[in-house]
Amino acid sequence: MRDSPKRKNDSLGSKRISMGSQENSKIEENSGLQEADKQDSIARMKELISFLNEAAKAYYQEGREIVSNLEYDKAYDTLLSLEKESGVVLSGSPSQNVGYAVATALPKEAHETPMLSLDKTKSVEDLQSFLQGQEGILSWKLDGLTIVLHYQEGKLLKAVTRGNGIIGELVTENAKTFQNLPLQIPFKGHLVVRGEAFISYSDFERINEELPEEGAKYKNPRNLCSGSVRQLDPKVTKERRVQISLFSLVLAEEEGKAPDFHNQHEEEFRFLEKQGFSVVHRKMVNAENIQEAVAEFSKLMPKNDFPSDGLVLLYNDIAYGESLGRTAKFPRNAIAFKWQDEEETTKLLSVEWSPSRTGLINPVAIFTPVELEGTVVSRASLHNITYCEDLALGIGDEITVYKANMIIPQIGENKTKSGNLEIPKHCPACQGETKIVKDKETKMLYCTNPHCPAKRIKQFALFVSRDALNIEGLSEMTLEKWLGRGFIQEFPDLFSLEKYREEIIGMEGFGLKSFEKIQENIEKAKTSNLGRLLYGLGIEGIGVSNGRMLAEAFSQDPYKLMDATKEEILQVKGIGQVLADSIAEYFQKEENRRIVLELLSILHLEKEEKEEKSGISGKHFVITGAVHHFPNRKALEEEIRKAGGQSSSSVSQNTDYLINNDSTSGSSKNKKAKELGIPIITEEEFLKLLEA
Repeated sequence: MRDSPKRKNDSLGSKRISMGSQENSKIEENSGLQEADKQDSIARMKELISFLNEAAKAYYQEGREIVSNLEYDKAYDTLLSLEKESGVVLSGSPSQNVGYAVATALPKEAHETPMLSLDKTKSVEDLQSFLQGQEGILSWKLDGLTIVLHYQEGKLLKAVTRGNGIIGELVTENAKTFQNLPLQIPFKGHLVVRGEAFISYSDFERINEELPEEGAKYKNPRNLCSGSVRQLDPKVTKERRVQISLFSLVLAEEEGKAPDFHNQHEEEFRFLEKQGFSVVHRKMVNAENIQEAVAEFSKLMPKNDFPSDGLVLLYNDIAYGESLGRTAKFPRNAIAFKWQDEEETTKLLSVEWSPSRTGLINPVAIFTPVELEGTVVSRASLHNITYCEDLALGIGDEITVYKANMIIPQIGENKTKSGNLEIPKHCPACQGETKIVKDKETKMLYCTNPHCPAKRIKQFALFVSRDALNIEGLSEMTLEKWLGRGFIQEFPDLFSLEKYREEIIGMEGFGLKSFEKIQENIEKAKTSNLGRLLYGLGIEGIGVSNGRMLAEAFSQDPYKLMDATKEEILQVKGIGQVLADSIAEYFQKEENRRIVLELLSILHLEKEEKEEKSGISGKHFVITGAVHHFPNRKALEEEIRKAGGQSSSSVSQNTDYLINNDSTSGSSKNKKAKELGIPIITEEEFLKLLEA
């Protein structure tokens, strides 16, 4: 993160602060504020400072976000306004600070030069005024975790987080696992650079899909990235596929001399790209074309696979920028731009409580449809009970809705705060009793009925899904009907439906042909592999990728895995303590072992043999656009994996080939590949590589 801290939603309880019009205190032109008004302003400032500092502490020290980006900005702007009007700046004001003291088990290290945040604006006119006839560089403001990298004699020496801007945390071993970070570079002198570590949206979604507990899912990629980098196990960082994009060169010195960058930051960026670094996407601008450039970035924003919360405008002229100096908090050579959040007021119609296969019941707001950022939205996640309580939600309330980062619908503010929302005492799926479970400071609602049909439907739906046993034609509706009739109770029952042949054929919506087709698909599904089975079982924390990793690590032998100790499971690359505990505990339960053994007597698990292909092995591929020779992208990714290659979702310096049947398209991945000199190949060309 490259400016003041962003805090998104979770909970802050009674400390939520209403941003009413009374905050815009008026100033008397000649005599300043009246004394009573001044005291009111100071009292208000104290409230705001407490609120903002608590949000900063959660963000920097604990790696979590407790208020929305929108809400933080409103509070921060109100504080600045009050400080300006009153002429008073209180001790501890975040307007004077750039971070928060770090507090983890990671070693601490002071930065050689302080890391200041950036002043910000939401006005393109301000950007034009900022340039003042100068040439500038406009780039993405990535929403991740800022890292300072030190290289000596061409090798990565250390990596330090931003921390409070003065002192950060050493995360060198974790940084070494970043997907696109060069560990060795051509430049042999002393190099210090700054970049933003981030996790792509596609990897964020993949990781969340692999978490069975809805309440355990990460709210956004920024939280996930912070937790992935600021922990003690490099294996976890590697598994999370953290990337980094540089945005600043701090120092480059070799034999006492700095390279000649011709007084241009753009030359610095090109130098860094030649060293093998991924550098933030950017565009040269001036006062005449800045508005057009901002509009171009705005159009790209919803298509990006990386999290961004705005733009950064930097003077290209190094000497000019440095001559402007800095304030206590901001350098004057750059400014951050944030889009105005498109916010609409609407009415909360209802809250839908949706049970998951783990029993967690998730609240979803249903409101009168509104148009935001070009699409109509009528739903937004409410995350958990604490979040609902903090908003003081009630049916019929007047709420504001916006899209976080122009993508994800969020509730911004509750204007009426009726607080009359009733928490269900009974599960909407089974009418069983619910209970509220508190995890740290967050309250979540669970169904207590172990036989809740909603849980079981979701469990079966996962088992038959495409990435698991892949039994086509079995919708949740069909599974629900069969569960209700008692045809299926456990996973093995799916393979003995013949005994209910006549009953199923006689059911509404079924017939002889549909039954035979389903039976044919079930028969096909009997031939599978261990990775798919592990994912389908729904073991806590096991997703598609680590299911496959486990299968490979235990030589595709299910019995070997079932009898493995936690210590043996921990030896698997990418498996941490929590996941190892989950796997071992699953197979220690007698009922789970019985079901798995029964499945093993039914299924034929083939061993997945990797056929290393010289043209593919060890190569990194990215796929974009429509595919023609494969049924879908997943099938193409599988072919790459079987041939010993790897696929990822975003183009970087590590990418060897971009597969795109339309090499002339203006997609962001095509542009990035061309910028980095990465070959763009068609499927036909990929197939030739496969045959080589």
